[in-house]
Parts: sequence; C-alpha cells; structure tokens
Amino acid sequence: MSRTKDPLVSVIVPTRNSAGTLEDCLQSIADQTYKKIELMIVDRDSTDDTKKIARKFTKKVFNHGPERSAQRNLGVDKASGEYVAIIDSDMKLSDGVVESCVSAMAKSAKNEGVIIPEESFGIGFWAQCKKLERSYYIGNDAIEAARFFKKATYQKLGGFNTDLVSGEDWDLSRRVREIGKIVRIDDLIYHNEGKINLYKTLKKKYYYAQHAQQYLSASNTTSKLMDDAGPVARFRLFFRNPNKLLANPLESLGMLVMKSLEYLAGAAGYLKGAIRGKSNSVPPRGGNV
Repeated sequence: MSRTKDPLVSVIVPTRNSAGTLEDCLQSIADQTYKKIELMIVDRDSTDDTKKIARKFTKKVFNHGPERSAQRNLGVDKASGEYVAIIDSDMKLSDGVVESCVSAMAKSAKNEGVIIPEESFGIGFWAQCKKLERSYYIGNDAIEAARFFKKATYQKLGGFNTDLVSGEDWDLSRRVREIGKIVRIDDLIYHNEGKINLYKTLKKKYYYAQHAQQYLSASNTTSKLMDDAGPVARFRLFFRNPNKLLANPLESLGMLVMKSLEYLAGAAGYLKGAIRGKSNSVPPRGGNV
C-alpha cells in the first residue's frame, strides 16, 4: 500500500469515567501499522483521570453528551478524515485493524462500512462465559455491526440515532446496507469485559430493554424474538456446535445460564417499557383525544 496516497482515518473514542481501560485502548491506536490517523476523544463529564489520559495521546479532546451516540456524532462532525472508525474505550485494536479496514474499503466503491470482529477477555468466570459467547458471533452479519465507515456516508445517513438507547449500532448498519455494502476483515478488536458482575449486567439489560420499542420502530421490526439476532437464533447458534459446548462444559453452562437470565431481564424491561408507553399514550381524564 502506498503511504503517500493513504486517506486520513479519524478514530473516534467516546468516554465516560474510562480511566481504567483508556490508556490501553489509545496505545493500541497509536501502535497501528497505518499511521495516517487522527484521534478524537469525546468525553462525557468524567470525574476520574479520563481527560488527563486522553490528552497524553491527542489534543482533540471534547466534552459532549448526553449519551454515546451523541458523542460519536460530534466526533465525526469534527473529524477531518475520509474514513471514520468508532471505537469504545474498553477496546484494544490488533495492530493491523485500521490498515485492513482501509484496504477493504478500497476494493470497491460500493463498500460503505466494515465489520471488525471482536474477541472478549476479562477476569473471572463470567468473563470467560462472555468470551465463549462472543466467539459464536464472529462471521455473523446479523449480530456484528460495522465500526468503520466513509465519513460522507455516515453524515449522509445522520450517524447514530440519538433517540435510541440501545441497538443504535445495528440500526446504523441496517441503514448503511440500504445504500451500499458492509464488508468484514479478519483482524480483531479485543473487548475488555473486566470482572463481570452478573447482577449489574442483568440490571443494564433490564434498563436497555425498556427502550427497545424505539429500536423496533426505527428498524420497522415488530419482534426481536424470531429475527436473525434474536434469542431463538442465538440459542440455535450455540447448539449448532455441540462439540464446542462439550469442550468447555462449565463455561458453556455458565454462558447458557447468563444468556437466559439476560433475556428474562430484557423481557421484564420490555414489558415495563410497553406498559409505560401505553399509560403515557392515554389522555388524562377529561382531556381531549
């Protein structure tokens, strides 16, 4: 690849009290084989050393909110690159990620986005279960979302939908596919799960599911139960490879228990959100319809 003709890539990292993982993330970006990179950090009112760490790697540190989608969109708006990569602060990139993404996009003018497969790591039993779960998703376009885009395409589509609390990455990939192709590379992102607290994980699923109707409406989807990324499809994916389950019996059992509990928490959250939505749509007594 000719370095003199390489396009600029803007890497946007949204942060929120990310001091524990941010340095490893930013160092992995600095260590990329592709050097024509602009690093943008968009923080949201961190109270730890996040901004201090960020400024060791770039002068382009901003503060914005209220959620990660708005942070990402601001980063892209301020970016100068032909391409933009959206990386979370708890991720580490393998050395060739950006170079492989640029090469993949250059193969066809129809290519509008790139999926970068993820591998989890962390501390403790539940982190190993999550690592096993994520290993099933590599190569599955219904579950993995794109993280690398042409800036012009990203802005044409309006970027991430700031009305969505969850599912915003799938929503953007869906809209990108309506105008072009999303391709994938083999280089990995390593996702730091840390030490997973199962209760906090379920609480988060419950919270996100309360807002799931917004995603379903945005994607014209009536149900997530039977689609390619829904619970039925995921459990089929797990049991389609019984040898893998049997090779990791304890982690497999933990994965199935954790995923089942996540879906139960999600169902409870969705039900609460649906009930709340209906109650909000009912006019007050004596009001006009």
